[in-house]
Amino acid sequence: MIVVIQCAAQKQPEAGFLRTRAGKKVLFVANPAAAPLARGLIFAHPDDLSDTGLSWREMLLLYNRTPSDNPLRLLPAAHLYTNRTYGQLVKRFGCEKVYILSAGWGLIKASFLTPNYDITFSMTAEPYKRRRKGDPYRDMCMLQEDTSEPIVFFGGKDYLPLFCLLTKNVKGQRTVFYNSSHAPAANGCSLVRFVTTTRTNWHYECVKDFLDRPQM
Repeated sequence: MIVVIQCAAQKQPEAGFLRTRAGKKVLFVANPAAAPLARGLIFAHPDDLSDTGLSWREMLLLYNRTPSDNPLRLLPAAHLYTNRTYGQLVKRFGCEKVYILSAGWGLIKASFLTPNYDITFSMTAEPYKRRRKGDPYRDMCMLQEDTSEPIVFFGGKDYLPLFCLLTKNVKGQRTVFYNSSHAPAANGCSLVRFVTTTRTNWHYECVKDFLDRPQM
């Protein structure tokens, strides 16, 4: 079984940053031009060109080619967020079976070294952090298309379209949990309603319930 869970806004305080050649920290946001000024920090979109001539996304992929050499102290995606749910999933299923659906980077492995970023699909976020429908992103998809393993997704409705898009060609059955009274559009996926009165980050409660019962 493969588990996919959406990313989170809260990052670990020790989360590392990609840096310019001059050593300045880079924080990735959806709209750098609208971001507030910050001393010692520059804002960039993941697909902006870095000062090396490659995009920041390309730079991150290059950085991950040698994960044992990690001078910027980037954290694996499963350990980047403060919520303990990500680590619990890795503990249960193993790092190779857990993926993070990131609004900034796409569908990435739990082990993928990931820099600090502040991009979300949430409509309540500040505009410079908010990824809008139709915004151009060169999203990564690290899940192999020929996988026949069942895939389960935990995430809100704002993240569901990206999940469906990036996994549309996989062979395994996809199961999507949701909590709204009306089933969301998720072409090709099986839908399972999780009933809860929790509205914000309800998917963490759903994961806990999932881990507490016999697996599918």
